[in-house]
Amino acid sequence: MKVRRMILLGMLSVPVVLGVYYFLPEKTLSKGSVVDRLVVYKSKRKMLAYNGDTLLKTYAISLGKNPLGHKQFEGDNKTPEGVYSINERNPNSAYHKNLGVSYPNKVDREFAAKQGKSPGGLIKIHGLRNDRGYIGKFHRWKDWTAGCIAVTNEEIDELYTAVKENAVIEILP
Repeated sequence: MKVRRMILLGMLSVPVVLGVYYFLPEKTLSKGSVVDRLVVYKSKRKMLAYNGDTLLKTYAISLGKNPLGHKQFEGDNKTPEGVYSINERNPNSAYHKNLGVSYPNKVDREFAAKQGKSPGGLIKIHGLRNDRGYIGKFHRWKDWTAGCIAVTNEEIDELYTAVKENAVIEILP
């Protein structure tokens, strides 16, 4: 009887804990913040936003479905590694909004060409699919993109405003 009660209490507490996680507010960037550098730690699933040497915010992220190693070819579902820049903005993305990453660079293109393959492209920092914004922070529980870096819709909104054009993005293993 006591075991049943413990199991029941455990089962009832799961929705409460998940609800608190979902609705618990997170730190936001200060109004007027300018991000000139992003550093992604793939193994930690973290993206750090900087202005100069000042850390402004750390984001929890999701990556490509095959996150280990550097993106080399189209369709490998890997997130690239290296130093790139933010080279475009799209307010009408299928994933809420996005910031373009300058992958592939010259070295990436040359490597893929030597293998007779396409390096792929269209690597973005983006929010959630337009019809799935309700997922919110739960998207972080699984790597699900085709090589992009995913954040919540609220987070891409603030990054979209704060990240400077041509900001550096360094993506580390």
